Amino acid sequence: MAYTRIHAIRSTVQKSVDYICNPEKTNGELLVSSFACSPKTAGFEFDEMLSNTRSSDTIKAHHLIQSFAPGEVSAEEAHRIGIELADRLLKGNYSYVVATHNDKNHPHSHIIFCAAANRENRKYNSCKRSYFEIRKLSDELCKEHNLSIIIPGKSRGKSYAEWKADKEGRSWKTQMRLDIDSVIKAAASYEDFIRLIREKGYEVKGDGLGKDALKYISFKAPRQQRFVRGSERSLGAKYTRDAIMERILNKDKEALSEQRTTRKRSQDIVRKSMQRKTLIDTSGEKFQNSPYLKRWADKQNLQVAASSYAEAGNLKEFREKIDKKKAEVIAVRSELSAIRNDLKELKEIRYYLTKYKENVSYRRRYDEAEDKERFLQAYEEKLALFDMAKDKLQGFGITPNIRELKQVNADISGMEKRVSELEMKLETVSKERRDLEQKYRNITEYLGIENKENAYETDQERSKMPRKDRSDHVL
Repeated sequence: MAYTRIHAIRSTVQKSVDYICNPEKTNGELLVSSFACSPKTAGFEFDEMLSNTRSSDTIKAHHLIQSFAPGEVSAEEAHRIGIELADRLLKGNYSYVVATHNDKNHPHSHIIFCAAANRENRKYNSCKRSYFEIRKLSDELCKEHNLSIIIPGKSRGKSYAEWKADKEGRSWKTQMRLDIDSVIKAAASYEDFIRLIREKGYEVKGDGLGKDALKYISFKAPRQQRFVRGSERSLGAKYTRDAIMERILNKDKEALSEQRTTRKRSQDIVRKSMQRKTLIDTSGEKFQNSPYLKRWADKQNLQVAASSYAEAGNLKEFREKIDKKKAEVIAVRSELSAIRNDLKELKEIRYYLTKYKENVSYRRRYDEAEDKERFLQAYEEKLALFDMAKDKLQGFGITPNIRELKQVNADISGMEKRVSELEMKLETVSKERRDLEQKYRNITEYLGIENKENAYETDQERSKMPRKDRSDHVL
């Protein structure tokens, strides 16, 4: 699994980049990569891009950290995942530097990207929504690399120990609520409730009624050191003195409401299972205690299994269809990955051609200047950007020609259109594969085939059976 966090950089971009590119932390800078900038001149380049925006905020860059659990990935794989995360998040629109540190027992990647887009006069909007997108992309990459992912919990405001105890039903507050609930069901009156809860070993104070009564009723379980208030904040709204009295008076209504809630939840399970076209698990107590609900669920399961079986003539053919769809998913994903890489490279070339075009005049003026030192002091940043762009283009094997920018832009536009088409196709074929796999699971579960890998043989054996011996296997 990978943890992510992000914060803004409002000054000293180059110092931040120099820190993350530390050779002692990045295996001699072998674990450093960049897009549309050079780690050595990122501060200059980011400042230039920021100068084209109209935004008044002071954010110059964003620092994203992706950290992995010890022993889960190598530093090299963590670096590859970091680059993929930057590419998918920024889509070639923002310059970035990725540096993966291997100086600790857990590899972690630092991604510093410019707050301003390369071509459009806009800034990256860092907010909750964009952070959820980062987490989503990070989890997707972890799945693709066969790593575990973080499943965020819904619980808030509890320590881990208390949360775990609650989940396991061992929390003393949970047990106290259960005891109070059971006594309320048995009590004939409020006075009877106080007597029965004390017989369970509880101490009670504030149970009196009238003007002199304490504001809260409080309970202390056996071997518990302190009293717990029956307040909305401590035990919950159902455990105040007034709420307990009202629940005792309306026990029948509460029991009926619980039955309706249980029935509704059961029906919701059935409805959602039907929407997902999955088999309904009827082993639960709610189904065993309701013959009508059980018959209904069995009927729905029969319909789901029959509908699934109609997808193919036999299980072997079904598996072949799934394998074919898996191969199609792999092919589309492979083509998409290849064209994304080509698009990334082409966008980087476009960026360097643009910087070359913007700064080549400064190089010519420097070559013609009589006082080169004075000119260098005045336009050091522009000359550094020109040299960087020229070196990068030569690294691609390209002789700088600013007239080719128009063709590069046209090629990028065509590639972006193809990426969009492939993304839609990947989503479609992936859904078709998942649907086929779900239908296959429906059939094997309904037929009671525990080892789905042997479903071919089971289906073949069934086809060879005399018709009268197939009763246990017929849908």
